[in-house]
Amino acid sequence: MAEIIQYYGTGRRKSSIARVFLRPGSGEFKVNGRPFEQYFVTDEQRGTARQPLIASENTATFNVIASVRGGGVSGQAGAVKLGIARALLIFNSELRPKLKSAGMLTRDSRGKERKKYGQKGARKRFQFSKR
Repeated sequence: MAEIIQYYGTGRRKSSIARVFLRPGSGEFKVNGRPFEQYFVTDEQRGTARQPLIASENTATFNVIASVRGGGVSGQAGAVKLGIARALLIFNSELRPKLKSAGMLTRDSRGKERKKYGQKGARKRFQFSKR
């Protein structure tokens, strides 16, 4: 049986986790078994997810298979971005300076701020009444 050549990267953003596999191919992109354009609807989300491939000039070199769960679509796009960047590093470590300078290897640690007691939300207060 022939062994499949693939490169793996895990990406996280907010509460989204993406498992990304890069396989040599024609540039096909699938997310959760659905076509890329069908899963990421806006141009911003598509651009975010494709950013590492464009920066490393490997858009038509790999087929991308991503499995994403948790969070919203925007966070999932960010998770896919980090997963692709990490998988590209395994493929070719010489891409590191290019990806690093574009800020694609940094895990964006911003998450949802917790709600505080005595307040309506994380920052919003209950309405103040003077009298």
